[in-house]
Amino acid sequence: MFAPAAAARPHKQAPPARVPTRLVAALCTACFFLGVCVVNRYWAVPELPDCRNKVNSDNPGVVMNQASQTREVIIALDRTISEIEMRLAAARTMQARSQGLSPSDSGSDQGSTRPRLFFVMGIVTTFANRKRRDSIRQTWLPQGEHLQRLEKEKGVVIRFVIGRSANPSPDSEVERTIAAEDKEYNDILRLDHVERNGSLPLKIQMFLSTALSIWDADFYVKVDDDVHVNIGITRSILARHRSKPRVYIGCMKSGPVVDKNESKYYEPDHWKFGTEGNNYFRHATRQLYAVTRDLATYISANRHILHKYSNEDVSFGSWLIGLDVEHVDERSLCCGTPPDCEWKAQAGNPCAASFDWNCTGICNPVERMDEVHRRCWEGHVADLQAQF
Repeated sequence: MFAPAAAARPHKQAPPARVPTRLVAALCTACFFLGVCVVNRYWAVPELPDCRNKVNSDNPGVVMNQASQTREVIIALDRTISEIEMRLAAARTMQARSQGLSPSDSGSDQGSTRPRLFFVMGIVTTFANRKRRDSIRQTWLPQGEHLQRLEKEKGVVIRFVIGRSANPSPDSEVERTIAAEDKEYNDILRLDHVERNGSLPLKIQMFLSTALSIWDADFYVKVDDDVHVNIGITRSILARHRSKPRVYIGCMKSGPVVDKNESKYYEPDHWKFGTEGNNYFRHATRQLYAVTRDLATYISANRHILHKYSNEDVSFGSWLIGLDVEHVDERSLCCGTPPDCEWKAQAGNPCAASFDWNCTGICNPVERMDEVHRRCWEGHVADLQAQF
């Protein structure tokens, strides 16, 4: 028998050569620095273009992109400012209520306080309606010392609300005329708002913002300059809701959405309200409505992002439709002119406001305001009730 061949026996392998520790350390260090160089090359912050030397007129896409980004930044900033204003106003309101005070929006940093008023009524008017203002002054709006006493004793402030002309220079005839009228009667509230057609929703927002910055009241009331108002009855209506934080008071309606371009009340955004024939959501008629301070503050703080529809009353209702708000349908705020207001007074339901529906105000208000006042005035109403 032969022994197995030597080639069949397994060979004993030699141990692998070991890399020196110093060489490994050197390799790791080199790889680290190489990685740093690569990262710095690809992650380097790009230099800003030199606007003085580089002209982008040959690349309008770049210009449009930069403009779009700038606009987005401005919108985001507006939203942030609005949120801060709303939170700040809410914090001031809570602090005032806890302390029984009414801090001034404009002077709270100095620790100044304002007395809490009952309501501020803004009579929305225009430069051309001087005769309407005079007819109101001669009938239902107290003047001079009576107006001041109404504010001090009853907490009721009433002002004509008007913006500025397209030419705000004090040398312009329009500005001089309205300044002289304000000096004579001291009953005009000027807004930082240019008077123009189609801007009434914005004007209402500016009225609330301006009134909030001057007066601290439980209610803020808007009324047109062709409506007769009984201040005492209006005051008694608002008093029933004074303890509620979020109330929207007016004659509530819900008419059809007008999609005909030739109509006076045409709504360009009619498609947002659904199919043809749909109605608006419930909202107060524009002649007179009131909101509590919390709601006025909300509208003021968010005025930059609240959508403005073609019609003012629809716009105002849309600003509140998604909030936890109590809608109060008060029919005494939308009585007709005589004999309607007289019949309701005899029945024990005196009117707070009177106007003609077919004119969306008193027809020919300059000529008829005196008659409406004589027959619908709350003093006359008291005489009528005493007779029955």
